[in-house]
Amino acid sequence: MRVGHLVGGEVDIDGAELLGQPADVSRRRRGSVVAYVPQDPTAALNPVLRIGYQIREILDVHDSKEDREARVREVLEEVALPTDDEFRQRYPHQLSGGQAQRVVIAMAFALRPKVLVLDEPTTGLDVTNQAHVLATVKDLCERHRVAAVYVTHDLAVVGELAHRVAVLYAGQIVELGDKQDVFAAPRHPYTRALLAAVPSVTESRVLTGIAGHAPAPGQRPSGCRFHDRCDYQTEECATTEPPVVTIEGVLARCLRSEHVHRQPATTTTSAPTGETSQETVLEVANLTAWYGRQEILHQVGLAVPKNGCVALVGESGSGKSTLSRCVGGLHTEWDGTITFDNAEIPHGKRTPELRKRIQYIFQNPYLALNPRMTVNEIIRRPLVLFGQTATVAELLDQVSLPAETGRLLPARLSGGERQRVAIARALACEPDLLVCDEVTSALDVSVQASIIALLDNLRRTRGLSMLFVTHNLALVRSIATRTVVLAGGRTVESGPTERVLDNPEADYTRTLLANTPRLR
Repeated sequence: MRVGHLVGGEVDIDGAELLGQPADVSRRRRGSVVAYVPQDPTAALNPVLRIGYQIREILDVHDSKEDREARVREVLEEVALPTDDEFRQRYPHQLSGGQAQRVVIAMAFALRPKVLVLDEPTTGLDVTNQAHVLATVKDLCERHRVAAVYVTHDLAVVGELAHRVAVLYAGQIVELGDKQDVFAAPRHPYTRALLAAVPSVTESRVLTGIAGHAPAPGQRPSGCRFHDRCDYQTEECATTEPPVVTIEGVLARCLRSEHVHRQPATTTTSAPTGETSQETVLEVANLTAWYGRQEILHQVGLAVPKNGCVALVGESGSGKSTLSRCVGGLHTEWDGTITFDNAEIPHGKRTPELRKRIQYIFQNPYLALNPRMTVNEIIRRPLVLFGQTATVAELLDQVSLPAETGRLLPARLSGGERQRVAIARALACEPDLLVCDEVTSALDVSVQASIIALLDNLRRTRGLSMLFVTHNLALVRSIATRTVVLAGGRTVESGPTERVLDNPEADYTRTLLANTPRLR
């Protein structure tokens, strides 16, 4: 396995060069001068050590001269976490996702660094926890005068948090400038394409993905690295590497920056197409579900019309995934009724026909596919199991993947490609209902837009019905005709999507909308 290494350049923080220093110097500066907040807090925290110890360990390693126990309590208070002994004695698995991320942020701020690097710290968090984490980061950076580099694929978060934006493509910064200038009139086609893919919580947009794929290192094209995916390319773009130009204070790496800058916004607004049938394909009534003795869902109900899409939204822990797993047959501790195609679903083992007609697409495409099977083998298995006549190549084509993909193992695919394979596997069964459980939560905005466009097209062309589970309210407008809001395992609001998002009746829904980041 090849290990990345530095071949040139410099990193200067407050007059001190970080690269090329002796190991002991680099170790002293790591945490005290520059700190890092990783994407996955569960992977960053040691599962066998209590959180209070893990925060104090940083102070011990750097031989902090201040009262270390007092500093642990102080930094926990700064990230809005309890400071009592009981909380500090907890293990990472006893924390929620938002609490775990704030513990990691507390560890990063423990030594009061000058620069903080945050790598996708809110990916996978619901909007409420995301808002708390972002507010915490913003407050601490302002209070302690810490410079922050925030790495993210969520441009709406950028709109809420950042002052300046650097857009990176294929290992190069292609645009750099103040947030308002870049978002208002992008100079690079890639930035423009990304902005066109961002969903809006205030209007329904036709989301457009970017054709093709970002080139891997060692396979980057000559000339402009984006030219083979660009709507503005000319013959010169394929042969000439574009220089960096400055247009009204914004740096861009494009031969046609002036032309791109003058183009009007290309976002198209459109509501999802209405249901083609008044029939109900799925009805959930008085559903109560539990894990052991803990009741999770309390008398929940919803209905999915034939050829329609219903969004199920709420915070983490609201019961969204539990409800969807009950529908998909993955959770059996429930009471109430689940009716599919006018027939009540039994609690016990489901028939092959029922398993074929209701398909579940999981949140994490990296865990959903067998890493030892090729894409051909993964998709062919349900074809053989249910005696379907479609071919793997046909199914790959339906999800916009080339037939050659079938020869690859999942490790060779990007996150978006893996999710498309998971969709193709579900389509192999020719289902009537797709249960989509947070299927875009870890994808960048372009791939997310492509997946949403794909699902909506399949719904319209194949007559599929969908239960779309998400915590992204902005995304709901672009795919769902009806929305159900869960809180604490109970339905707090439901109705047509536009009505729920434009005129919410429940305070909880209004709070979710207020916490949803948006471009400004």
